[in-house]
Amino acid sequence: MKKKLVVLTGAGISAESGIKTFRDSDGLWEGHDVMEVATPEGWRKNQELVLDFYNKRRQQLKEVEPNLGHVILAELEKDFDVHIITQNVDDLHERAGSTKVLHLHGELLKVRSVQNKKLILNWTEDLFTGDFDENGHQLRPHIVWFGEEVPALEEAIKIVEEADYFAVIGTSLQVYPAAGLISYTYSITPVFYIDPKPIAIPNIQNKVETIAKFASEGVADLREKLLILEKAI
Repeated sequence: MKKKLVVLTGAGISAESGIKTFRDSDGLWEGHDVMEVATPEGWRKNQELVLDFYNKRRQQLKEVEPNLGHVILAELEKDFDVHIITQNVDDLHERAGSTKVLHLHGELLKVRSVQNKKLILNWTEDLFTGDFDENGHQLRPHIVWFGEEVPALEEAIKIVEEADYFAVIGTSLQVYPAAGLISYTYSITPVFYIDPKPIAIPNIQNKVETIAKFASEGVADLREKLLILEKAI
């Protein structure tokens, strides 16, 4: 039976494909205050702005490709039972070939009804005011905005609790509750932390091996380290 490798990925891995992160620019995301385009309050204040913002993000996603970091994680399925928990809303993990991907913060290529959170539709084109669900309710981006609950959190916790290996890639570990997932690993579970500017991880008993590199190069190192560990068993 393959060992279970659980990977938490953040904006850093997608940044190498050309997708910008708001935390690199003083709270601005593509020139917008995140409070205007990524909160329920922003939606109520200016629905047109929010829809336009995500339409542009959706179009941008069509212009980028998975990078080596995404590809190596997909290839690791040959040797491990890989489960990816991502804070990213893009589909780059899936396009690289990963088969078990859980999106904590929603998906850019899906929309949902404002009246029914469970009514979720695939959506690859622009979304406008007047695009309704089957019951006549407006559709909104299927994104978990700041201040909203994270529906996939319980499933993510269960996955992390079963991890034989746990890796954190390209995330600042500043956004909760995602950043708290690492605390659900067992103390004997090896943890790898890949980030060019790693921070100290508080309140964790595990032995953490830090790989201070960008995602693509760091994931290549991770693969070698995991394969060595497996051979030693």
